[in-house]
Amino acid sequence: MAEGLRERKKRETRQRISDIATGLFLEHGFVTVTMAEVAEAADVSVNTVYNYFPAKEDLFFDRSEGVVDQLARWVRGRDAGESAAHAVLRELRADIEAVSPRMGLMEGYDRFMRVIHDSPPLRSRLWSLQQEIQDNLEAALREETGAAPDDPLPGLVAGQICWIHSTVFVTIGREMMKGRAPAEVSREVLGLVDDVEELLSDKVLGYAVRG
Repeated sequence: MAEGLRERKKRETRQRISDIATGLFLEHGFVTVTMAEVAEAADVSVNTVYNYFPAKEDLFFDRSEGVVDQLARWVRGRDAGESAAHAVLRELRADIEAVSPRMGLMEGYDRFMRVIHDSPPLRSRLWSLQQEIQDNLEAALREETGAAPDDPLPGLVAGQICWIHSTVFVTIGREMMKGRAPAEVSREVLGLVDDVEELLSDKVLGYAVRG
């Protein structure tokens, strides 16, 4: 369905507020910038900012909606004969090899990570997002395998797969904060993914194979 004029304007306004806020956070830090300052810079009312972003953390992690269900989507879209873990490993390798900005493999990502590092509220929100990712993945695994509600295995496997995901992102963030080139970090992290795969048990690697 084609996007209506009203919806397009709302989307553009939301994006403009988010982009301006991100610039302010990168320049001045997350804690010191207020919602009122964001509203003034975006030439909108404070209420308008809150209508789009209920909390300041939502402004910083404005693209998190597509992230929290990413692993679940990768698992649901796995190939025939492919397990949940192998689907995630395949997708991660593809993005890392492509030096994708989605992985943080881009110039300027170090500034983004420093803002998070210097802000306890953002670190707390990041932890919350990671928990949402794991919860969504566990739900997908239960659905895909038909596991009983009291079966602990989907939750245990989800934890292992999320460990892969978080290890990759933490490593990329740490190395990019050193000012290294994205392509160089990409090559090293591909090796890390191989090492991580070797540490996983056959039970994890063989769980939820699509028939």
